[in-house]
Amino acid sequence: MADEKHAPLILVIEDEVQMLRFLRPALQSHGFRIQEARTGEEGLREAATRAPDVVLLDLGLPDLDGIEVTRRLREWSQGPILVISARGREEDKVAALDAGADDYVTKPFGVGELLARLRVALRHASRVGDGESPRLMLGELEIDREKRRVVLRGEAVHLTPIEYRLLAELAKNAGKVMTHSQLLRQVWGPAYAHQSHYLRVYMAQLRRKLEADPAQPQRLITEPGVGYRLAES
Repeated sequence: MADEKHAPLILVIEDEVQMLRFLRPALQSHGFRIQEARTGEEGLREAATRAPDVVLLDLGLPDLDGIEVTRRLREWSQGPILVISARGREEDKVAALDAGADDYVTKPFGVGELLARLRVALRHASRVGDGESPRLMLGELEIDREKRRVVLRGEAVHLTPIEYRLLAELAKNAGKVMTHSQLLRQVWGPAYAHQSHYLRVYMAQLRRKLEADPAQPQRLITEPGVGYRLAES
């Protein structure tokens, strides 16, 4: 890499030797710097001292559960956290995301999938760090948050206030999965965190307005049992 010291720094909090042997060359060969931590406590110290661009976090650590590490990181850091874990149950994914993780990749995974998720995390962190523009362009979809206006393929789309708030929340986190409870809290308020039927109704309405085929959505993606993701393009 031309300027290695400015390459994104990935903090890998993982105790599995085989996984580290896989991640180390995969990340370094694609231009990332890597710092490793084998326990949750060590990972928290490294995160505090090195300010990594992304944290890759295993849930099954020898000292702290990865969800607890996520909660503690979120007490002071808004940097991207990408969970990598052998736990494939929906409730584990939801717990990690609700604790503050940005995304979740289930082991085993390929290099291509991991790199794609890392790029999303870095883009999102860059948008937040720069002070997000009032206009978001996501492929053929344009959202002007200043004017609360939505345009698809050059045509204005009329959304109700709740439909707009739901789309705006997904767009603010484009490419990231948002859990049902996160969306319900942000759009309807904390009292509605378990009223998932509200979300199903309004997502169906949004898809009718924004998808070419609402039954086969390409833009508003369902993460089964977890939540929804707005595609970036």
